[in-house]
Amino acid sequence: MNAQSFLDLMAATANQLNLDKHMNLISKQVSVFGVPGFEVIGYDDWLNQCQYEFENKILKQVSYQGLNVITDTPVHIMFKSVETVEGSDGMINNNGIEFIIQKEEDGQCRVSQERILSEDELENDRRCGAL
Repeated sequence: MNAQSFLDLMAATANQLNLDKHMNLISKQVSVFGVPGFEVIGYDDWLNQCQYEFENKILKQVSYQGLNVITDTPVHIMFKSVETVEGSDGMINNNGIEFIIQKEEDGQCRVSQERILSEDELENDRRCGAL
């Protein structure tokens, strides 16, 4: 699977509010860094947040723009993109995100690490044409 296909699938499963398919894209050992107020977010935190947002139809749309592949091996892909999350209340959040996806033992590619980029890093990536 390539990075763009993975992002398309991440967005599609979220937009369909399909919790099982969405969480199948997330490694049980996932670590998410850079979320204000949290040192690290793990799988259970991600699951609980998605379950709440999907059941209450808080998400209107998730999309990704831009793609900068940093490393691509047969087992891991590291890349950056800009995630846009639109809530059903009209609120829109844009975040630069660095993803590491890996092929796990069952052959499925899953997010193993995600890092929210700082505003400075995102702006630098945009200036350099990386995003």
